Order: sequence, then C-alpha cells, then structure tokens
Amino acid sequence: MSLVLQEGQQIKEFFHQHQTEIEENLLAEAVNVKEKIEEIQMIGNINLIKNAHRLIGYVVEQNTEDLEKFAEQEGIVWARHSMTLTFKLDWVHAIRRTLWSFLYRYDQTQNKSDCIEEFYALEKTINEQIDKFLNVFFISYSTYKDKLLEAERKLVENLSVQIIPISSTTAIFPLIGTIDSSRSETIKDKVLAEVGKGRIQTLIIDLSGVADMEGEGTHHLLKVIDGISLMGCEAIITGTRADIASKMVKEGLSFRDKAEVKANLQQAITDVFTGEEQSD
Repeated sequence: MSLVLQEGQQIKEFFHQHQTEIEENLLAEAVNVKEKIEEIQMIGNINLIKNAHRLIGYVVEQNTEDLEKFAEQEGIVWARHSMTLTFKLDWVHAIRRTLWSFLYRYDQTQNKSDCIEEFYALEKTINEQIDKFLNVFFISYSTYKDKLLEAERKLVENLSVQIIPISSTTAIFPLIGTIDSSRSETIKDKVLAEVGKGRIQTLIIDLSGVADMEGEGTHHLLKVIDGISLMGCEAIITGTRADIASKMVKEGLSFRDKAEVKANLQQAITDVFTGEEQSD
C-alpha cells in the first residue's frame, strides 16, 4: 500500500472519479443513518453525503487544520439542533470503513505490492485523522451544549425573579426554589434594578416558596436588603420557614436587624395598606 502523504492528490482524484460508488458504499455501511438522511437534512440543513466527501478529502490530504475546523462546526450544528449522537458516530464509522475499502481498490489499480511498513504507517495516519475529527466534534458538541444549558439556566433564573407591584410604592418579591450563590447574583441585580426603576419604597420579600437557602445565599440576601435600604426602600421579610430560621440561628444571622419581619404575606400586605390608610 502507498502512503497517503506521498500520493494524496492522486488518491483524491481516484476518490472523485468513484464518487457515486463511494456514496452507495456509505449508504450500505450506515443502514441506520440511511433512513434518517432526509430528516437530518430537514432539521439541521446538514448534507451528510456532501460532508462525508469533505471529511474524506481532508483525511486524504492530511489537512488537519481544516479537518479540526470542520469538526468544530459540525459539533456546534449537531448540538444546536439536538441531533442524535449515535447517528453521527455510525456515520463517521461508515466513512472510515468506506475510506479503507476504496484505498484498497486504489492500490489494486496501481498494481502495488503489499508492504507491511507502509500499511501500518497508512493505518496510523488515516485512523488518527478520523479519531481527531471525532474528538474535536464531541468536544465542540459538549462545549456548545454547556453554553446552551448555561444560557437557559440564566433565562430561567431571570424569569423566576419577578417583582410584583401592588401599589404605586409597594411591591412583592416572592422567592421560589433553592437560593444558592449563583442565583443570588441574579436576584441582587434584578432587585436593585427594579427598585430603582419602579421607585419602590416598600418591598415585601416572601420566603414561603424557598426550598433551601445556603449560608452564602442568606448573606447575599442580607446584602440585597442593605442595597435597597441605601436606595430608600424598606424591606419586609415574610414566610421564613422553621428549617431556614434554624440554619440562620446556627450561623448567627438574622433579618431583624435589617428588615421588618412578618409571619406571612397576608399579614404584611394588610399592615402595609393599613399604614398607608392611616397616613392618608
């Protein structure tokens, strides 16, 4: 067998001449993917046949730089459209088998005698390139997926931080779920922005929907109360559950030094409106 590095252009021309046969061989090798080609094209605008020729070209030419760029692009596209990774893996393995089959046919046309050294050099070269493509593809896929998940997490966090006005100067901020250090940053930014924009004078922070609050989350919430206080807004804390109160006591933390504390949201609203009526 001849080395791809030495005869890359000739092999590339041979593959181009047998393009139709290569496509038929690919489809025969990748039975599961064959049935999904049109669906994949429709969902992600991915032309599997065209991309297979492109990958084979990069491998034959030993064009590692373009091969890695192509793998990275493919990873992003497959991640963006949530394409099944099993199909991609089956397809690339079909490309690998087809590539070897036609390399063997190429050597037959050249009447070359077998050479064990050249064979192993060729085997190492070809398989390293295919493995490199798969490695970069999966890293790109995983990285892009992580970015999507992070963006979705931030969106959910932002949507879950909703301040509800109940009068021109009073609003309710119902906290729901787990309050950790990451989410605390979103809470701080959103609350300070909304208090400033809405000129809120009284903010009722209801904790009845909080599943858990880490010690650091409590510290962040106390800083939020400090922040709105500097803006002229009074904080009222309601709905503190027994387990959260117990944690705060153990850590030597308290809301009472920084905010008015009420048993529940209904009591807080009643007291706020009663106070407004008396001041009127």
